[in-house]
Amino acid sequence: RKGNYLSISSPVGTQLPHAVGIGWAMKLLGDKKAVLAFFGDGATSTADFHVAMNFAGVFRAPTVFLCNNNQWAISVPVSKQTASATLAEKANAYGFDGVRVDGMDALAVYRATREAAHRAKDGLGPTLVEAVTYRIGPHSSSDDPSRYRDESEVAAWQARDPLPRFRRYLERSGWWDDRDEARLEQEIGDDISRAVQEAERIPPPGPETIFADVYAEMPAHLREQMDAFLARPRR
Repeated sequence: RKGNYLSISSPVGTQLPHAVGIGWAMKLLGDKKAVLAFFGDGATSTADFHVAMNFAGVFRAPTVFLCNNNQWAISVPVSKQTASATLAEKANAYGFDGVRVDGMDALAVYRATREAAHRAKDGLGPTLVEAVTYRIGPHSSSDDPSRYRDESEVAAWQARDPLPRFRRYLERSGWWDDRDEARLEQEIGDDISRAVQEAERIPPPGPETIFADVYAEMPAHLREQMDAFLARPRR
């Protein structure tokens, strides 16, 4: 809440209409703000993507759509998801700008996103930013990417890894060195350790919490289910 971040749910693309709705509400309230929505190339094949893009275009919702095009929706390549030459050009059909940037270049992504955010805040409508990158590892622990892609392709993209690439830029600019790296790693490690310790001190939630956080006021049928569940003998 402090950073104005909203978590997404597992179904792909469902956060996009939410982002547009929040942006439209900001516009109606007269807030000079913008919403930044993240998603992958696979989400562009969902209905929610097109619904969100259309609504944002019609109502000029101050929304920045940032598509992390890592070229694989699990095992489905982009070429099997769309006949469009790029994902960015899909914005044209909805009446707003789409830009394509090198997703392996942190500064290029930052610049494109910042410009899109300024446009949105100035009332110039939404923007679709396509950051072309690559998924180096598997989609999940149950995925074996060697079954559907050439590992030589992976090696070519791995040579462009944005993290060491950006680090080299910082070092050449005199803004980073090994001491900075060690200090940051120590700070992050300490933060993680504290967070784990705090989490471990929290007692397990009660069984009644299964029914909470669904409605602002629990309806009768759900309360009936909860009472029946809690009345069952515990093992």
